[in-house]
Amino acid sequence: MIWTLSIECIMGMYQQHDCVRVIEIESEASLLDLHDAIQAAVNFDRDHLFEFFGGRNWRNRKVVFEDSYDTGDLFDTYASIPLEDVYPLPKGCKLHYHFDFGDDWYFEVKKSRKQPKEPEKGVQYPRVIESVGPDPEQYPGVGEWQ
Repeated sequence: MIWTLSIECIMGMYQQHDCVRVIEIESEASLLDLHDAIQAAVNFDRDHLFEFFGGRNWRNRKVVFEDSYDTGDLFDTYASIPLEDVYPLPKGCKLHYHFDFGDDWYFEVKKSRKQPKEPEKGVQYPRVIESVGPDPEQYPGVGEWQ
C-alpha cells in the first residue's frame, strides 16, 4: 500500500525558510528508504549520520529504533525496520528524523490520515507530491568560492 507522509524541516543550523515535503511511499519501505527519500526531497548530500526516534517533540525520545551509533549496524538496523512496523506510534508521539549531528537538521514526519492506496502502475515510489518552501541550504556559501 502507498502511504502519504508530510515531512517538515523544523530546525537546522542554516534553516531560513519553511520547508515541507509531502511524499508518497510504500508502507513496506524501511526507515533507511525513508532516510533516502527525505534526503532526495530536500536535495541533501547524504554525507552524515542520522537517526529516527519517536517523541512528543525533537527533544523527547520515547521510542528509539536502534541501540548503536556504529554506522554498519545503524544502516542494517534501519534497513530492517519497515514503516508499517513504526506506525502507529504511541499516543502523542511523532516520528522525528535527525540528520547531521553537527548542524542538527531535525525533520518531523507525519503520516496522513488519508486511506492508503494501491500503487499506480508505472509510478516510481517514493515520490514528492507537494512542496512548500525552498530546499534548506545544507552548506550555504559553498559554490560561491569554488
